[in-house]
Amino acid sequence: MNTSFPASADANRDASGEKLPLLLLIAAPRGFCAGVDRAIEIVERAIERFGAPVYVRHEIVHNKFVVDSLKDKGAVFVDELDEVPDGVPVVFSAHGVPKVVPAEASQRGLDWLDATCPLVSKVHRQAERQVEAGRHIVFIGHEGHPEVIGTLGQVPAGTITLVETVADVAGLDFPADAPLAFLTQTTLSVDDTKMVVDALKNRFPQIVGPKAEDICYATSNRQAAVKIVAPQCDLVLVIGGANSSNSLRLVEVAERQGTTARLIQRATDIRPEWLEGVGTLGLTAGASAPELLVREVAERLAEWREIEERTVTTVEEKMVFKLPRRLLD
Repeated sequence: MNTSFPASADANRDASGEKLPLLLLIAAPRGFCAGVDRAIEIVERAIERFGAPVYVRHEIVHNKFVVDSLKDKGAVFVDELDEVPDGVPVVFSAHGVPKVVPAEASQRGLDWLDATCPLVSKVHRQAERQVEAGRHIVFIGHEGHPEVIGTLGQVPAGTITLVETVADVAGLDFPADAPLAFLTQTTLSVDDTKMVVDALKNRFPQIVGPKAEDICYATSNRQAAVKIVAPQCDLVLVIGGANSSNSLRLVEVAERQGTTARLIQRATDIRPEWLEGVGTLGLTAGASAPELLVREVAERLAEWREIEERTVTTVEEKMVFKLPRRLLD
C-alpha cells in the first residue's frame, strides 16, 4: 500500500494551501457489460420504433442514472404486468423473469420484448435440461435477487433448492446418492462461489455442474481487476447501485485485499474527508454503471486534489450480444 499523506486542517491541501497529489488508479475492465449494453439498447430502440411510452417490468438494470435516463426518453418502469395497460409494448429486464411472466403477457396480447442477458438465459436452459435429466438443482445465489427469482421460475416447484453459503450446504438433507446438479447466479463473488461449489462436491460427489462457469465474464473480469488494483490503494471507490449484486461484490473483493472500499452511485456521494490520509485511490464501476459516471467521479476528485490518473488494464473485453431480430428489421 502506498504511503499516505498526513492530515492537516484541510486534509486535501498542504500547509501552503496547495492541493495534495492523488494517484488515481482506474480499473479496466469496468462499467457496462455486453448484457447491459444490449438491454439498454432494446429499450431505446423500442421507444424509437413504437413511440413512448414503452413499459419496462422492473429496473432494466440496477442503476438509477440509467433508469432515470430511460424515463426521460419515454420508458415507464413498473413492478408487475398488471400495471401495464393493454396495447403498449413491455420489456422484461436484463435479470430475467419466471416463465409465467411472458406467458401472462402473451395471454393478455401484450407486445413484449425480452432483454434478459443471454448469459442468464443460458443458465435458464441449463436448469431445464437438468430437470429433464431427472436431477434436482442446487442453485447458488442471493435470495430475492431478480435473477434468482427468474431462474427459480424456469422449472417446476420442488425441483430446485436455493443456497447461498457453505453453511447452507451443510444443512441440505438430500440422500447421499440423490441425482443432483448445481447452477449459479451470474453476478456472485468468484471466490465465495468456489467455496460453496467445493462444499457441494465434497458432500455430494455425484453432483454435476455446468461445463463452463456460470458467473459471467464481466463479473469475473471486474473482480479480477479489483484484486490487482486494491492492494496498491488506500481507498477504493466502486460506482454502482445499492441493489446491484455485481457492484456489491466488487466492494467485498477490495475489502478482502485489506483496502477500505465504498460503494457510491454518483460523484456527489463522495465526501472530501474520505480522502484524508489517502495517497492512492482505486476506482471501478459495476456492470450497470456508465463510463460517464466514472469521468464524473474523476472530475469531482480533481476539485480537491491534484490528480495523476492511470488505467490498470487486466483484460480486453470484446463481447457483443445480438439484439432481438424484430428490432433490426
